[in-house]
Amino acid sequence: MRPTVSVKIGYDNFYAYSAVCPSTGENFTLFLPWVNTAMMNMFLTGFGTWLEGRRCILIMDQAGWHKSKDLQVPTNVEIVYLPAYSPELNPVERLWDWLKRNTIRNRFFETLDEIMDAVAEQLREATLGLLKSMCACNYLSH
Repeated sequence: MRPTVSVKIGYDNFYAYSAVCPSTGENFTLFLPWVNTAMMNMFLTGFGTWLEGRRCILIMDQAGWHKSKDLQVPTNVEIVYLPAYSPELNPVERLWDWLKRNTIRNRFFETLDEIMDAVAEQLREATLGLLKSMCACNYLSH
């Protein structure tokens, strides 16, 4: 017998902007409605404040909103850009894969808010050790 699944025609989006420390697992995430320079600036402002004066190197790809001339980078954040077309080098990509596998795959959600709540809950329940191991990369070690 062929299985049946619920589907909802159409789509809505939200975007998770995240930073994870590969040596401690500490993390900062904001759910924002778009990917653009204004949203990236909002993330960077929140992230810089969350760091409470600590300095940080943030690894990012070369998306247009990551390299915009209007990007406002806090003084305690240094950005290092990955080579073009190399998502496998971005430690946070592993977090996205894990979240998709463990939160939204093969599940039906009535609303976008339900999806955001499920992703937020998964992030809250993730241990620092899990996030650390997930986002650790050989090229980041001393």
